[in-house]
Amino acid sequence: MSFSPVNFPPLKNDLILRVSRGEKVERAPIWIMRQAGRYLPEFHTVRQHHSFFDICRTPELACELTLQPIDRYGPLLDASIIFSDILVIPQALGLEVIMEPGRGPVFPAPLVTPDDMQRLVKDVNVDEALGYVYKAITLTRHRLDGRVPLYGFIGAPWTLMAYMIEGGGAKSLHKSKSWLWKHTEASHELLQRITDVAVTFLVGQVRAGAQMLQVFDSWAGELSPHDFTTYSLPYIKQIAARVKEELTAQGLDQVPMTIFAKGAWFALEQLVDIGYEVVSLDWTIDPEYARQVTKGKVVLQGNMDPSVLYGGNDAIIETATRMVKAFGNSQHIGNLGHGVLPTVDPEALKVYLETVQRVSAEIRQ
Repeated sequence: MSFSPVNFPPLKNDLILRVSRGEKVERAPIWIMRQAGRYLPEFHTVRQHHSFFDICRTPELACELTLQPIDRYGPLLDASIIFSDILVIPQALGLEVIMEPGRGPVFPAPLVTPDDMQRLVKDVNVDEALGYVYKAITLTRHRLDGRVPLYGFIGAPWTLMAYMIEGGGAKSLHKSKSWLWKHTEASHELLQRITDVAVTFLVGQVRAGAQMLQVFDSWAGELSPHDFTTYSLPYIKQIAARVKEELTAQGLDQVPMTIFAKGAWFALEQLVDIGYEVVSLDWTIDPEYARQVTKGKVVLQGNMDPSVLYGGNDAIIETATRMVKAFGNSQHIGNLGHGVLPTVDPEALKVYLETVQRVSAEIRQ
């Protein structure tokens, strides 16, 4: 069955949209990065019969996996995020990406020198190359039946560039970082090409039904402050500005945008002023410090260490309680400081969700 991006069911829980607009709310809304995926046994039931990227490219399957945590946790979650991957943009640019068990994403033919950029598609028809994501978003919006809002997302240009050059995950990122110094002009060209695709893709996700957007700069913290300011910040800033402009030009409603620059604690003050309504924090940033630096200009999201979910219920409750109280009455969206890890017990995550909801409601009474 197919659906059109019109006549979506009315939204029953708009808590996360209200807090993202700066409105006072009765408690902190909560969702979890990577909440749809590897830690859920129902995910593995589907995964046994389909490859990872086949699931991403099949709207019915992507929708099914997106809904799994919503079905499991019910009112404990205040948002859903479409099941997809940040590496669909490099695929649209013409690079092959495969997901190897136990290793993660692998690029069989990464970019080695700037000459390899000739292998990239120059004029990407984003709607055609990534239309399967749009279809999954539209289908999911209908099947959510208004239970919670739906996030769309992308990987930030620097993070995607690093994957495209490293050929997958890497510890030092020395290959991609050396490009910044050896091939500065080519690096900026590549970052701009990724940015152009990212802008069109995000606008298309909103057109398809996404109600919020998040940009994942997962490797931001691998850059020095100078290099982050030079090679990441201008492009994530450009994305926010251009997406908002395009939405207005196409007569589409503005949607809240979130930036998550993992590890870039040094850039927190800069991230406040680049056009995002929400700044997501990893677990290395103290909430009280973040509140002081951001001065209420943005909504803060996060930020418990995902590894605490292995520490037992007492540790989860204690840490989550301390986190929520540290954010206080400020505008806050509960989340982890990064994605939920693949071997986490789903019941441990439930304890975290319950604790954040309970404690955030108590401090607002």
